Amino acid sequence: MDPQRFDVVIAGAGLVGLALAPALARAGLSVALVDRAPIVAPDPDPATWDARVYAISPGSAAFLRAIGAWQRLPPDRVTPVEAMRVMGDAGAVLSFSAYDQGERALAWIVEERALRAALLPGVFEAGVEVIGGAPFVGLVWFADEAQLTLDDGGDRRRTLAARLVVGADGIRSWVRGAAGILAEPRPYGQTAVVANFACPLAHHGVARQWFRPDGSVLAWLPLPGRRISIVWSAPDTLAAELNALSPEALAARVADAGGRLLGDFTPVTGPATFPLALLKLPATVAHRLALVGDAAHGVHPLAGQGVNLGFGDALALSQVLAERGPVTDPGTPLLLERYARRRAEPVLAMQTVTDGLVRLFGPPAPWLSALRNAGLAAVDRLPLLKRALTQPALR
Repeated sequence: MDPQRFDVVIAGAGLVGLALAPALARAGLSVALVDRAPIVAPDPDPATWDARVYAISPGSAAFLRAIGAWQRLPPDRVTPVEAMRVMGDAGAVLSFSAYDQGERALAWIVEERALRAALLPGVFEAGVEVIGGAPFVGLVWFADEAQLTLDDGGDRRRTLAARLVVGADGIRSWVRGAAGILAEPRPYGQTAVVANFACPLAHHGVARQWFRPDGSVLAWLPLPGRRISIVWSAPDTLAAELNALSPEALAARVADAGGRLLGDFTPVTGPATFPLALLKLPATVAHRLALVGDAAHGVHPLAGQGVNLGFGDALALSQVLAERGPVTDPGTPLLLERYARRRAEPVLAMQTVTDGLVRLFGPPAPWLSALRNAGLAAVDRLPLLKRALTQPALR
């Protein structure tokens, strides 16, 4: 059978793929969105909370609003981060405030399932062809197109042809490997432990983060009401210990680690874990291929910027293709190189900052501890420097 033909095929229906699909369709391109797993909206359950949450920057929120997704988020499941306090491992404190930055919020905390439920309707409304539950089994490149073959079950195969294939299928991207872009994520030797807790004291929209003497990083993120979500980026042995605790024991451990600033915690969700790694690629574009999101880069979550970098990729690629002018082929090298250049600097900057902080706060040497804490305290006294550091993350 002849393949179905599209301008763009997006392989991977995570948050970034779901955002990119309608953005490209709005740019006048025919788009297919495919994934190994079924592409469905999660069932809303007001009585429960998703353990995985994201800190959505103002820039990402503006992009999501432009494609109609932000408006679909239930307001009672979105929490503004109005201030942030970063504590060093020897008492230094660095504070940020949305007011000082001239922003309504430094970020908004949103559950993963809420974002998926808000994004998916826009995909269908934009006329995107949606194919879920179809593993990728072949990817062949030709001069004027690429052909992605899907397993439809049993002996059935389906082939999609596109002038551009976008790999949005995660840090261990199958598409990236099929294109011969070889790079293994470099493990940090850390695992992120995430969970949600109820607390008796109000968080007042303040996010808190501790660089701890054991080399771990603990973040408390505000949720609606008197609840918080935590991300504890811990050495693998400590993460295994935390994950093995009962929900009540973990709640006590997390509360103690933060000096019980919000009182005694009560578990809302059990813990979930995921390994942490840095991913730097030699290239994010190739012949009729562009990579976005975690398929294109991996960063440590201590700055909460992973998904924002991915949304930045989606915005940049959609803008480049929308501004293509007389160039009708979305897979032409001119456009792909323009996308790669536009994303190279912000991605490299975020990777450099996050990787540098992990390395700076990892070693326990007393002299280094004094130096890094002095640096935190010095930055806190320099408003212009704080603003210069904050603005790229906000945007």
